Amino acid sequence: MKRIVTRMQAVIFTGCILAGCSAAPPTVSVPAYQNRAVTRSEGGMQVSTAVLSPQESAAVYGVPLAERNIQPVWIEVRNGEDGNYFLLSPGLDPNFFPASEAAEAFADASPEQQTELDRRFRSLAFANPIRPGETVSGLVLTHLNEGVKLVQIDLVARGRVRTFSIFVAVPGFEGDYKRSQVFKRAADPEVPIVNYTDDGSFRAALEALPCCATNEDGSKNGDPLNLVIVGGLDDAFPSLVRRGWSVTEQKWSGAIRRMISAALSGEAYVNAPVSDLYVFGHAQDLALQKARGDIHQRNHMRLWLSNMRYRGKPVWVGQISRDIGTRLTWHSSTFTTHKIDPDVDEARSALTEDMAYSQNLSKIGLLSGVGAAPESMPRTNLTTDPYFTDGYRIVLVFDRVPSSLADITVFPWVTPYKVMRVTPGAGP
Repeated sequence: MKRIVTRMQAVIFTGCILAGCSAAPPTVSVPAYQNRAVTRSEGGMQVSTAVLSPQESAAVYGVPLAERNIQPVWIEVRNGEDGNYFLLSPGLDPNFFPASEAAEAFADASPEQQTELDRRFRSLAFANPIRPGETVSGLVLTHLNEGVKLVQIDLVARGRVRTFSIFVAVPGFEGDYKRSQVFKRAADPEVPIVNYTDDGSFRAALEALPCCATNEDGSKNGDPLNLVIVGGLDDAFPSLVRRGWSVTEQKWSGAIRRMISAALSGEAYVNAPVSDLYVFGHAQDLALQKARGDIHQRNHMRLWLSNMRYRGKPVWVGQISRDIGTRLTWHSSTFTTHKIDPDVDEARSALTEDMAYSQNLSKIGLLSGVGAAPESMPRTNLTTDPYFTDGYRIVLVFDRVPSSLADITVFPWVTPYKVMRVTPGAGP
């Protein structure tokens, strides 16, 4: 019976060929990381990129790359222009791993296995050039990041360069920004916004914002709102990540345990959660921090997406301060809190200077905010830490086009030397 079925299948197949039947194309399985890729275009060039999780990289390469602190980044480039382009791998990571070096990290394999590993690593690597009309894809091996990764794609041709700075989420990390769906909200055309194109009206709207973050029911003022960031996923957030700022993790049991462990051991935890503060009736949409060598010292900011836009760019209202230690407190659900440097203006100025080196800061300004609180009469935040301030809030406007320090301009508002020292001589 089996032989009869086989013969019938052969007859049907032959008959279909003679009759001109077309066979259904085979189903091609697209890797999950390609399905979540972020795509950007400029001129005739289109790039797509995704960061592989530890599990995905182990499945693709056959070895646990994450255990060697290696993280593959998938890049695809479509060249719709008339010249050969070359991807510069050091843009993704100045200390990227060539395929042969990464394969050698698993040299405990047998000679046969090592040869196969080396062949596999080389076949997966991104290969230049990208010729006109071609699409080239491959993987660049970078150092491991948690949370988010800045994927800097620099494509160079004769007399031309295409640059893309892409803010990419790393799989498996539950950043606090995910709970509010903030980036989806920022791109939603149905969300009502007010777009300011006049600098005077924009200043008035920013000065009318609340003075401070509050507790959940809004009955007590906390840290001052001393920061406004203008920009989004294509300019502001790549700039922050480029300068070493990390997103924070959601407050779940594993993160709390890791935070306590880091506090006891003195180790760093660059994605440590932050407590919730409230503006516009809800907790921060996004928090970032720039950690030092341990969990006790860090600069950190909280950001809330407003309903304002400035010349089409999202406007984020924020609070920034510098943590200088940890202590016990009854004012926190974890009974611990970071102690802030009382000079909150220093953290504000330090951020401004830091962002001046990001290459994408285009304009800064200073305007009225919380109101002055002298060192002799400080205010306190919700965990009773004192702070003093000149009362101003800084406005930082970003653009995806790189700019030098000399190109940063200044809103002609308030210009004390302490803040203006980042761009001496810059004009309005």
